Amino acid sequence: MGGSSGAVRAGPETAEGVARPPTGDTRHTAALAPASGRASLDLPTPKDGTACDRFGGRGVDPAIGAGEPSLGLRAHPWRTPAFGPSGERCDDPSGPEAGALGSGAATADDRWCDFVRAHATSTLACDFFTVDTVTLRRLYVFFMVEVGTRFVHVLGVTAHPDGAWAAQQARNLLADLKDQARTFRFLIRDRDTKFTSSFDDVFAGDGIQVLKIPPRSPRANAYAERWVRTARTECTDQLLLFSERHLRTVLDEYVDHYNRHRPHRSLALRAPTEDDSDVIPLPLGRIERRHVLGGLINEYQRAG
Repeated sequence: MGGSSGAVRAGPETAEGVARPPTGDTRHTAALAPASGRASLDLPTPKDGTACDRFGGRGVDPAIGAGEPSLGLRAHPWRTPAFGPSGERCDDPSGPEAGALGSGAATADDRWCDFVRAHATSTLACDFFTVDTVTLRRLYVFFMVEVGTRFVHVLGVTAHPDGAWAAQQARNLLADLKDQARTFRFLIRDRDTKFTSSFDDVFAGDGIQVLKIPPRSPRANAYAERWVRTARTECTDQLLLFSERHLRTVLDEYVDHYNRHRPHRSLALRAPTEDDSDVIPLPLGRIERRHVLGGLINEYQRAG
Protein backbone atom coordinates (compact mmCIF):
# COMPACT_ATOMS: atom_id res chain seq x y z
CA MET A 1 0.00 0.00 0.00
CA GLY A 2 2.85 2.35 0.92
CA GLY A 3 4.67 1.60 -2.28
CA SER A 4 1.64 2.12 -4.50
CA SER A 5 0.76 5.52 -3.02
CA GLY A 6 3.92 7.17 -4.35
CA ALA A 7 3.86 5.52 -7.75
CA VAL A 8 2.72 7.41 -10.83
CA ARG A 9 1.06 5.46 -13.61
CA ALA A 10 2.80 6.09 -16.86
CA GLY A 11 0.83 6.21 -20.05
CA PRO A 12 1.64 4.02 -23.04
CA GLU A 13 4.62 5.35 -24.95
CA THR A 14 6.35 4.53 -28.17
CA ALA A 15 10.00 3.78 -28.50
CA GLU A 16 10.65 7.44 -29.23
CA GLY A 17 8.83 8.51 -26.04
CA VAL A 18 5.76 10.01 -27.70
CA ALA A 19 2.45 9.18 -26.01
CA ARG A 20 -0.10 7.16 -27.95
CA PRO A 21 -3.86 7.47 -27.54
CA PRO A 22 -5.49 4.73 -25.49
CA THR A 23 -6.67 1.77 -27.46
CA GLY A 24 -9.93 0.71 -25.91
CA ASP A 25 -12.97 1.87 -27.84
CA THR A 26 -12.77 1.34 -31.58
CA ARG A 27 -15.50 3.94 -32.16
CA HIS A 28 -12.97 6.70 -31.55
CA THR A 29 -10.58 5.54 -34.22
CA ALA A 30 -12.09 7.75 -36.94
CA ALA A 31 -11.60 10.88 -34.85
CA LEU A 32 -7.93 10.28 -34.16
CA ALA A 33 -5.00 11.70 -36.09
CA PRO A 34 -3.44 9.48 -38.75
CA ALA A 35 -0.64 7.22 -37.63
CA SER A 36 2.96 8.03 -38.38
CA GLY A 37 4.13 7.20 -41.85
CA ARG A 38 0.81 8.10 -43.49
CA ALA A 39 0.40 11.13 -45.72
CA SER A 40 -0.88 14.16 -43.79
CA LEU A 41 -3.73 16.29 -45.14
CA ASP A 42 -3.14 20.01 -45.38
CA LEU A 43 -4.88 22.84 -47.17
CA PRO A 44 -3.16 24.84 -49.90
CA THR A 45 -1.06 27.84 -48.96
CA PRO A 46 -2.47 31.30 -49.90
CA LYS A 47 -0.89 33.07 -52.84
CA ASP A 48 0.67 35.74 -50.67
CA GLY A 49 2.16 33.05 -48.43
CA THR A 50 0.81 34.67 -45.24
CA ALA A 51 -1.86 33.63 -42.79
CA CYS A 52 -4.18 36.01 -40.99
CA ASP A 53 -5.67 35.46 -37.58
CA ARG A 54 -9.25 36.64 -37.96
CA PHE A 55 -9.88 36.73 -34.22
CA GLY A 56 -7.45 39.50 -33.33
CA GLY A 57 -4.65 37.29 -32.04
CA ARG A 58 -1.37 39.16 -31.75
CA GLY A 59 1.78 37.11 -31.66
CA VAL A 60 0.17 33.97 -33.02
CA ASP A 61 2.56 31.14 -33.79
CA PRO A 62 3.13 31.26 -37.57
CA ALA A 63 3.28 27.47 -37.69
CA ILE A 64 -0.33 27.23 -36.47
CA GLY A 65 -2.65 27.24 -39.45
CA ALA A 66 0.11 28.19 -41.85
CA GLY A 67 -1.57 26.18 -44.59
CA GLU A 68 -5.10 27.44 -43.97
CA PRO A 69 -6.59 29.96 -46.38
CA SER A 70 -8.21 33.21 -45.29
CA LEU A 71 -11.83 32.18 -44.82
CA GLY A 72 -14.92 34.33 -44.30
CA LEU A 73 -15.55 38.00 -45.03
CA ARG A 74 -12.84 40.57 -44.76
CA ALA A 75 -13.02 42.66 -41.60
CA HIS A 76 -14.49 46.11 -42.15
CA PRO A 77 -11.75 48.77 -41.93
CA TRP A 78 -13.88 50.87 -39.55
CA ARG A 79 -14.41 47.98 -37.14
CA THR A 80 -12.24 45.49 -35.29
CA PRO A 81 -8.91 45.13 -37.10
CA ALA A 82 -7.39 41.79 -37.91
CA PHE A 83 -3.70 41.14 -37.38
CA GLY A 84 -1.37 38.76 -39.10
CA PRO A 85 1.03 36.36 -37.40
CA SER A 86 3.75 39.00 -37.19
CA GLY A 87 1.41 41.68 -35.83
CA GLU A 88 0.76 43.56 -39.08
CA ARG A 89 -2.80 44.61 -39.93
CA CYS A 90 -4.48 42.50 -42.58
CA ASP A 91 -7.13 45.18 -43.20
CA ASP A 92 -5.33 48.49 -43.26
CA PRO A 93 -7.78 51.44 -43.26
CA SER A 94 -5.17 53.52 -45.01
CA GLY A 95 -5.08 51.12 -47.96
CA PRO A 96 -6.69 51.58 -51.36
CA GLU A 97 -10.07 50.35 -50.10
CA ALA A 98 -10.26 53.07 -47.45
CA GLY A 99 -10.82 55.76 -50.04
CA ALA A 100 -13.73 53.86 -51.52
CA LEU A 101 -15.34 52.96 -48.20
CA GLY A 102 -14.45 55.60 -45.68
CA SER A 103 -13.55 58.99 -47.08
CA GLY A 104 -15.91 58.78 -50.05
CA ALA A 105 -18.99 58.10 -47.93
CA ALA A 106 -18.10 60.79 -45.41
CA THR A 107 -17.48 63.28 -48.20
CA ALA A 108 -20.87 62.52 -49.75
CA ASP A 109 -22.63 63.15 -46.42
CA ASP A 110 -20.73 66.38 -45.89
CA ARG A 111 -21.52 67.59 -49.38
CA TRP A 112 -25.24 66.94 -48.92
CA CYS A 113 -25.32 68.76 -45.55
CA ASP A 114 -23.40 71.69 -47.00
CA PHE A 115 -25.77 71.83 -49.98
CA VAL A 116 -28.90 71.89 -47.82
CA ARG A 117 -27.45 74.58 -45.52
CA ALA A 118 -26.37 76.72 -48.44
CA HIS A 119 -29.80 76.54 -50.11
CA ALA A 120 -31.98 76.36 -47.00
CA THR A 121 -33.93 79.55 -47.78
CA SER A 122 -34.87 78.21 -51.22
CA THR A 123 -35.59 74.58 -50.28
CA LEU A 124 -38.80 72.73 -49.43
CA ALA A 125 -39.05 69.28 -47.84
CA CYS A 126 -42.14 67.08 -47.88
CA ASP A 127 -43.19 63.74 -46.48
CA PHE A 128 -46.07 61.66 -45.11
CA PHE A 129 -46.65 60.37 -41.61
CA THR A 130 -49.40 58.17 -40.23
CA VAL A 131 -51.79 58.57 -37.31
CA ASP A 132 -54.02 55.78 -35.94
CA THR A 133 -57.45 56.67 -34.56
CA VAL A 134 -59.22 55.02 -31.64
CA THR A 135 -61.17 52.95 -34.16
CA LEU A 136 -57.87 51.55 -35.51
CA ARG A 137 -58.22 53.49 -38.73
CA ARG A 138 -54.95 54.69 -40.22
CA LEU A 139 -54.80 58.23 -41.59
CA TYR A 140 -52.04 59.78 -43.68
CA VAL A 141 -50.87 63.35 -43.14
CA PHE A 142 -49.12 65.12 -46.02
CA PHE A 143 -47.04 68.15 -45.08
CA MET A 144 -44.38 70.50 -46.41
CA VAL A 145 -41.59 72.27 -44.51
CA GLU A 146 -39.80 75.44 -45.54
CA VAL A 147 -36.25 74.48 -44.56
CA GLY A 148 -34.96 78.02 -44.10
CA THR A 149 -37.72 79.24 -41.75
CA ARG A 150 -39.05 75.87 -40.47
CA PHE A 151 -42.53 77.02 -41.47
CA VAL A 152 -44.86 74.02 -41.83
CA HIS A 153 -47.76 73.56 -44.24
CA VAL A 154 -50.15 70.68 -43.59
CA LEU A 155 -51.42 69.99 -47.08
CA GLY A 156 -54.03 67.33 -46.34
CA VAL A 157 -55.26 64.36 -44.33
CA THR A 158 -56.72 61.26 -45.95
CA ALA A 159 -57.13 57.55 -45.42
CA HIS A 160 -56.41 56.65 -49.05
CA PRO A 161 -53.56 58.71 -50.50
CA ASP A 162 -52.49 58.18 -54.09
CA GLY A 163 -50.52 59.96 -56.76
CA ALA A 164 -53.41 62.07 -58.04
CA TRP A 165 -54.32 63.24 -54.54
CA ALA A 166 -50.70 64.20 -53.75
CA ALA A 167 -50.38 66.12 -57.02
CA GLN A 168 -53.56 68.06 -56.29
CA GLN A 169 -52.29 69.01 -52.82
CA ALA A 170 -49.12 70.29 -54.46
CA ARG A 171 -51.15 72.50 -56.80
CA ASN A 172 -53.10 73.87 -53.85
CA LEU A 173 -49.87 74.72 -52.03
CA LEU A 174 -48.38 76.63 -54.96
CA ALA A 175 -51.66 78.49 -55.40
CA ASP A 176 -51.58 79.54 -51.73
CA LEU A 177 -47.93 80.62 -51.89
CA LYS A 178 -48.53 82.74 -55.00
CA ASP A 179 -45.46 84.91 -55.65
CA GLN A 180 -43.58 83.36 -52.72
CA ALA A 181 -43.35 80.11 -54.70
CA ARG A 182 -40.81 81.76 -57.00
CA THR A 183 -38.33 82.01 -54.12
CA PHE A 184 -38.01 78.21 -53.91
CA ARG A 185 -35.66 76.27 -56.16
CA PHE A 186 -35.51 72.76 -54.67
CA LEU A 187 -37.89 70.20 -53.19
CA ILE A 188 -36.54 67.26 -51.16
CA ARG A 189 -38.67 64.13 -51.11
CA ASP A 190 -38.27 60.40 -50.67
CA ARG A 191 -39.08 57.69 -53.20
CA ASP A 192 -42.61 56.96 -52.02
CA THR A 193 -44.81 55.63 -54.79
CA LYS A 194 -47.37 58.36 -54.01
CA PHE A 195 -44.92 60.87 -55.48
CA THR A 196 -45.53 60.27 -59.18
CA SER A 197 -44.23 62.07 -62.25
CA SER A 198 -47.33 64.32 -62.25
CA PHE A 199 -46.38 65.43 -58.73
CA ASP A 200 -42.89 66.39 -59.91
CA ASP A 201 -44.31 68.18 -62.97
CA VAL A 202 -46.36 70.48 -60.73
CA PHE A 203 -43.19 71.86 -59.16
CA ALA A 204 -41.19 71.76 -62.38
CA GLY A 205 -43.75 74.12 -63.90
CA ASP A 206 -42.76 76.73 -61.30
CA GLY A 207 -39.04 76.15 -61.75
CA ILE A 208 -38.59 74.01 -58.63
CA GLN A 209 -36.22 71.07 -59.04
CA VAL A 210 -37.23 67.85 -57.26
CA LEU A 211 -34.40 66.09 -55.39
CA LYS A 212 -35.07 62.43 -54.55
CA ILE A 213 -33.11 61.10 -51.59
CA PRO A 214 -31.48 57.64 -51.77
CA PRO A 215 -33.57 54.60 -50.76
CA ARG A 216 -33.77 53.91 -47.03
CA SER A 217 -32.05 57.17 -46.15
CA PRO A 218 -34.46 59.12 -43.94
CA ARG A 219 -31.65 61.24 -42.53
CA ALA A 220 -31.22 62.83 -45.95
CA ASN A 221 -34.67 64.36 -45.38
CA ALA A 222 -33.90 65.24 -41.77
CA TYR A 223 -35.93 68.46 -41.58
CA ALA A 224 -39.17 66.72 -42.51
CA GLU A 225 -38.42 63.71 -40.29
CA ARG A 226 -37.69 66.01 -37.34
CA TRP A 227 -41.07 67.68 -37.66
CA VAL A 228 -42.77 64.29 -37.69
CA ARG A 229 -41.20 63.48 -34.33
CA THR A 230 -42.12 66.88 -32.93
CA ALA A 231 -45.74 66.64 -34.06
CA ARG A 232 -46.12 63.15 -32.65
CA THR A 233 -44.43 63.92 -29.33
CA GLU A 234 -46.21 67.19 -28.65
CA CYS A 235 -49.57 66.56 -30.30
CA THR A 236 -50.88 63.36 -31.86
CA ASP A 237 -49.41 60.90 -29.33
CA GLN A 238 -51.01 62.88 -26.48
CA LEU A 239 -54.59 62.81 -27.79
CA LEU A 240 -57.30 60.31 -28.67
CA LEU A 241 -58.30 61.02 -32.25
CA PHE A 242 -61.62 59.77 -33.56
CA SER A 243 -61.87 60.73 -37.21
CA GLU A 244 -60.25 62.42 -40.16
CA ARG A 245 -62.06 65.67 -39.41
CA HIS A 246 -60.92 65.56 -35.78
CA LEU A 247 -57.31 65.04 -36.80
CA ARG A 248 -57.44 67.88 -39.33
CA THR A 249 -58.83 70.26 -36.70
CA VAL A 250 -56.17 69.27 -34.17
CA LEU A 251 -53.34 69.67 -36.67
CA ASP A 252 -54.58 73.07 -37.83
CA GLU A 253 -54.48 74.38 -34.26
CA TYR A 254 -51.12 72.78 -33.52
CA VAL A 255 -49.50 74.04 -36.74
CA ASP A 256 -50.69 77.57 -35.97
CA HIS A 257 -48.97 77.32 -32.58
CA TYR A 258 -45.85 75.78 -34.16
CA ASN A 259 -45.51 78.52 -36.78
CA ARG A 260 -46.40 81.55 -34.64
CA HIS A 261 -45.35 80.80 -31.05
CA ARG A 262 -43.08 77.76 -30.67
CA PRO A 263 -39.42 78.77 -30.26
CA HIS A 264 -36.75 77.09 -32.37
CA ARG A 265 -33.11 76.80 -31.37
CA SER A 266 -31.98 77.07 -34.99
CA LEU A 267 -33.85 80.41 -35.20
CA ALA A 268 -32.36 81.87 -32.00
CA LEU A 269 -35.48 80.83 -30.04
CA ARG A 270 -37.80 82.67 -32.42
CA ALA A 271 -40.91 81.34 -34.12
CA PRO A 272 -40.85 80.55 -37.87
CA THR A 273 -42.97 83.61 -38.69
CA GLU A 274 -41.32 87.00 -38.95
CA ASP A 275 -43.84 88.47 -36.55
CA ASP A 276 -42.24 89.31 -33.17
CA SER A 277 -45.52 89.56 -31.29
CA ASP A 278 -44.56 86.51 -29.22
CA VAL A 279 -41.40 88.24 -27.92
CA ILE A 280 -42.00 89.76 -24.47
CA PRO A 281 -39.79 92.84 -23.88
CA LEU A 282 -38.32 93.76 -20.51
CA PRO A 283 -39.33 94.98 -17.96
CA LEU A 284 -42.08 92.44 -17.59
CA GLY A 285 -45.62 93.42 -16.92
CA ARG A 286 -48.68 91.28 -16.53
CA ILE A 287 -48.44 87.97 -18.45
CA GLU A 288 -51.42 86.10 -19.83
CA ARG A 289 -51.58 82.39 -20.57
CA ARG A 290 -53.60 80.90 -23.39
CA HIS A 291 -54.47 77.22 -23.68
CA VAL A 292 -53.87 75.38 -26.94
CA LEU A 293 -55.51 72.00 -27.67
CA GLY A 294 -57.49 72.08 -24.45
CA GLY A 295 -54.50 72.87 -22.24
CA LEU A 296 -52.09 70.37 -23.80
CA ILE A 297 -49.88 73.32 -24.80
CA ASN A 298 -49.67 76.76 -23.18
CA GLU A 299 -48.83 80.05 -24.86
CA TYR A 300 -47.75 83.13 -22.96
CA GLN A 301 -48.06 86.75 -24.01
CA ARG A 302 -47.99 90.16 -22.46
CA ALA A 303 -51.38 91.41 -21.33
CA GLY A 304 -52.76 94.13 -23.53
